[in-house]
Amino acid sequence: QKLVQTLPKEKGWLGPDLYFYQGFWYPTRILKAFISFQNHFQAFNSDIIVATFPKCGTTWLKALTFSTLYRNQFPWDENPLLTFGPHQLVRFFENDLYLNNPFPDLQNVCVYQPRLFSTHVSYTSLPTSTKDSGCKIVYICRNPMDMLISFWQFMTKVQDGESLSLDEAFDKFKHGIIVHGPFFDHVLGYWKASQENPNKILFLKYEDLKEDTGSHLKNLAMFLGVPFTDDEEKQGVIEKIAKICSFENLKELEVNKKGAHISGVPHTGFFRKGEVGDWSNYLTPFMIECLEKLIQQKLNGSGLTFKLSSKTSNNIASA
Repeated sequence: QKLVQTLPKEKGWLGPDLYFYQGFWYPTRILKAFISFQNHFQAFNSDIIVATFPKCGTTWLKALTFSTLYRNQFPWDENPLLTFGPHQLVRFFENDLYLNNPFPDLQNVCVYQPRLFSTHVSYTSLPTSTKDSGCKIVYICRNPMDMLISFWQFMTKVQDGESLSLDEAFDKFKHGIIVHGPFFDHVLGYWKASQENPNKILFLKYEDLKEDTGSHLKNLAMFLGVPFTDDEEKQGVIEKIAKICSFENLKELEVNKKGAHISGVPHTGFFRKGEVGDWSNYLTPFMIECLEKLIQQKLNGSGLTFKLSSKTSNNIASA
């Protein structure tokens, strides 16, 4: 509480205020859990961490990584995804494990080995042990226009219908004020780290994964150290994983239609459309122009690009 009183504060999108700590915005509940995670987590060399900015394909990537990594540890027709949601199987550090316990028993939360966790925390703020150990990180980003719309819709849905205008959401995002934001600082942190150490960080883009799930699954398996065998490829294992983990399939599973995550978010809140280019149904021409300029400005010289496919645009914002 003493720390919070010293931090810059802004009104959140809906709900609690956000506090600026180590370059990123957090509500107090997540900030407390994040600090416990940062101070106490000890990574194993064999650990895998799924890292994302919110609303960039987290649920989907958890399902894909879980099913790829552990595919030989359970019968195919007994994939735990059929009875547990992706967030129950691949648990968040700051939104789950450390949320109500500064010293969670991490050994007993991972049924399968190697251990698999997830986080929304920025690369610069990860515990030292995750960077100094041999643990691997799988990161996914999404074009900021779709992310913005998805986050805006998500916040309205989980706050029991409280409304935040798109103009308000746009203005906050533009100034970097969003949980775990600024968005571009988050993405570029992982992007630069992946460029420096591609054996440690696999950097994926949501749009590319949607376009060609199979080839990216092969890259994911190789990165995780469990490459698909020739027999598995012939037997269609890659296609089976892609199908069971597809947004359409996960959304229709009974387990994802009821109950709520430990953070209080209904499981249905993690499934909306999962489309590329849905932003064109919401953003005004003025917003699009502002965001395109912002993308150019923030990514200038980084080598990172975003596909902005929509009904009206096939632009690729790059620098």
